[in-house]
Amino acid sequence: MDLQELWEVVRRIPPGRVSSYGEVGRALRHPASGYVVGRWMASAPEGVPWWRVAAKDGRLPIQKRSPGMANEQQERLRAEGVAFLPDGRVDMARHGWAEWDSRLTNDD
Repeated sequence: MDLQELWEVVRRIPPGRVSSYGEVGRALRHPASGYVVGRWMASAPEGVPWWRVAAKDGRLPIQKRSPGMANEQQERLRAEGVAFLPDGRVDMARHGWAEWDSRLTNDD
């Protein structure tokens, strides 16, 4: 897997929107599971908006690894206007995004 493709997909998530790990994985030319995408996202380079990717139910799984990074993710999302539910999950009904550019998923 070329991680450059993954970073390109994540960069296409607009500010104020959030995609799930699984949706990101399905947008790749060679689809990957949400679990695998989550593992790859742990090495996201500078300039990749990693905070715009969450679990499909809006949870921030990074909390398990680093509560500090989860706080940073939440702060970055709030700064972009993302709303959270009372239990701390992203309101995916309002902010979920999966409108990938078809050029990413076609082998023209």
